[in-house]
Amino acid sequence: MTSRRKFLKTAGVATATAGAAALAAPAVHGQSKITWRLQTYAGAALAEHVIKPSIDAFNKVANGEMEIELYYADQLVPTGELFRAMQRGTIDAVQSDDDSIAAPVDISVFGGYFPFATRYSLDVPVLFNDYGLKEIWEEAYGEIDGVTWLSAGAWDPCHFATVDPIRSLEDLRGKRVFTFPTAGRFLSRFGVVPVTLPWEDIEVAVQTGELDGIAWSGITEDYTVGWADVTNYFLTNNISGAWCGSYFANSERWEELPEHLKTLFRLCMDSSHYYRQHWYWGGEARLRTGGDKLELTTIPDSEWQEVESEAMKFWDEIAAESDRNARVVAILKEYREVMQKAGPPYRYG
Repeated sequence: MTSRRKFLKTAGVATATAGAAALAAPAVHGQSKITWRLQTYAGAALAEHVIKPSIDAFNKVANGEMEIELYYADQLVPTGELFRAMQRGTIDAVQSDDDSIAAPVDISVFGGYFPFATRYSLDVPVLFNDYGLKEIWEEAYGEIDGVTWLSAGAWDPCHFATVDPIRSLEDLRGKRVFTFPTAGRFLSRFGVVPVTLPWEDIEVAVQTGELDGIAWSGITEDYTVGWADVTNYFLTNNISGAWCGSYFANSERWEELPEHLKTLFRLCMDSSHYYRQHWYWGGEARLRTGGDKLELTTIPDSEWQEVESEAMKFWDEIAAESDRNARVVAILKEYREVMQKAGPPYRYG
């Protein structure tokens, strides 16, 4: 994809004619509106909540100086290819998690649902802003050419929505489940068969029997995107209290922005993070208590403790993969200890 900057450089070479010089005139460049293409991990129904309000606000306040064109899951490129597409400049920005877009950094395993790293959605911004994850993410992406990591925020917890009921760990065995890469890697220890499919194909895959369930969201998304219409049960146990997702941009396009538009984009990211905090928190409770499509099931705490204990072993395995991963796991352990010592309402039990 030829960027505006590359065009100007090319045009500047051809200075032998007055016409070429005129085409490259700075005044023309200064008058042109900046246009970005941003693709989210979310399908259209979900994007109405997780990103579209903030992008609409950005386009309004930018007042004609810049416009962000929003594209939904797999609309321009498959989610798993988003990082490379952004790096090449095929798209300008991405909203997703590090894990799903195959970001070539060691810490990508912590994006999405890292097992039991969080209990509540507020844990994510606290870990990034008060416990040092922000600086580690900036360090990691600073080693990669072409992509700038911008901001992380929280989404919903990770629960199972299934065709058949899950009431014990044995019921998980053999279940073909759509989930995130690292979450699937962990859940396979309990006999779950992780399946990767395009986001828009999930509902049909459940209907045709290709999938037995979904471990990709909380109950709010199950209702919002239609998965509650093709599954019957919702497991109240979760492997993570909040999905960790981020915004990324092509580095060249980001650096081209004047400071006031960078600031505006940061404000709109924060607006998106805030909206999700209350939308998911309220939605999870409301639909558990008032939803009429999914029957709730629960694995007893004594049995679920086996899953949480296994997660601690998983943490140590991930920490052994790199020094930076070890630093992240050390922070997660420190945070976990602080929250447990603080007691209710930070942690119960």
